[in-house]
Amino acid sequence: MKYMLLIHQGTTPLPGTEAWDGLSEEEQAAVYGAYQEINETPGVESGVRMQPPETATTVRVKDGQTLTTDGPFVETKEALGGYLFLEADDLDAAIELAAKVPAASMGGAIEVRPVVES
Repeated sequence: MKYMLLIHQGTTPLPGTEAWDGLSEEEQAAVYGAYQEINETPGVESGVRMQPPETATTVRVKDGQTLTTDGPFVETKEALGGYLFLEADDLDAAIELAAKVPAASMGGAIEVRPVVES
């Protein structure tokens, strides 16, 4: 089964921020190492890290008119920060990998969702 792991950054420190700079070199290396291990896991198709929510544009169509607004309508702590796909035997395997994503233990959350395959 294929799963999408949606990485909700929450308060996770990101490279290039003050919070990231506040981490020790060992902590930073551990985060990079964890993502490297995840990306090398069989069945993983790595996604990409996205820009912060304030850089987003939300598009809606109402009465045939395209409406755009800056950013998403969510709290920053709930915003999507990245994603990856995993081909796994079952949900337990997907949960096991999700628990290894640094954001899961650093103030964020990982949403695991099965992909509809045709």
